[in-house]
Amino acid sequence: MRSRVVARWGIAAGALGVVAGAAAYATKEVLTRQAAIARSRIGDPLGHVAPSADKVWRKRYGQTIDLVVLGDSIAAGLGADHPKHTLGGGLSRRLAKRTGRAVRLRTAAVVGSESSLLAEQVAGLPATYAPDVAVIVVGGNDVTHRVPVAESIRHLTDAITALQARGAEVVVGTCPDLGALRPVPQPLRALGSRASRQLAQAQREAALAHGARAVSLAHVVGPFFITNPDEMFSLDRFHPSTQGYKRTARAMLPSVLAALGHDDVLPFGHHAPGVG
Repeated sequence: MRSRVVARWGIAAGALGVVAGAAAYATKEVLTRQAAIARSRIGDPLGHVAPSADKVWRKRYGQTIDLVVLGDSIAAGLGADHPKHTLGGGLSRRLAKRTGRAVRLRTAAVVGSESSLLAEQVAGLPATYAPDVAVIVVGGNDVTHRVPVAESIRHLTDAITALQARGAEVVVGTCPDLGALRPVPQPLRALGSRASRQLAQAQREAALAHGARAVSLAHVVGPFFITNPDEMFSLDRFHPSTQGYKRTARAMLPSVLAALGHDDVLPFGHHAPGVG
């Protein structure tokens, strides 16, 4: 009797294994098809080169602040219609206005970068270059390429440490919520949202643990992208538009000012070491 019961359980377990395997295969097939759909919807209308905003902004102000921006296509400003509307350009203009000082911008960010390329971006800076503040925005490509969170964080913390060794204060804009990307069908969009939020939380914790500041982009600008997608996204409905970059630069400014010791007031979504 016992042998027959064991045998039945064995058959049942085998059947469940087959069903689970089939379900996993079917899920993978669905997600693969949805990824192809998303790629076809997004296309490549923006190319791979962002407007160059590197220069001294408000040169007449003097007492130059050196700002470097590293990371992916958002950090580079892909989708902006003018250099002043890129993330770096927008931050430079606002930073100059608030401090009364000129801002020398250097953009090391490269379109399409994952966190693993941060080391190359830092290494590409002149050996004697010592920025006052560094802004890093990266993570979206890590999520879409399914890079393990631990690996992404290792590259991020290495970059933070390397920039601090140059004397820079570091501000990390955490991974945006990919759930705002309407061209991506469900359930792929929901999975992307969950993965991007998990990475963003890990980035925030790692940044704070290593003495950097963190800005939760999903919290400070994410709602605008969700409620006003036509205004906030560019032609490809994937990268920010000029308006999206304006909103993002404005949202990140408080932490950049605080990093320079200019303003200690931190709104919701901004985190400082020792504060959370």
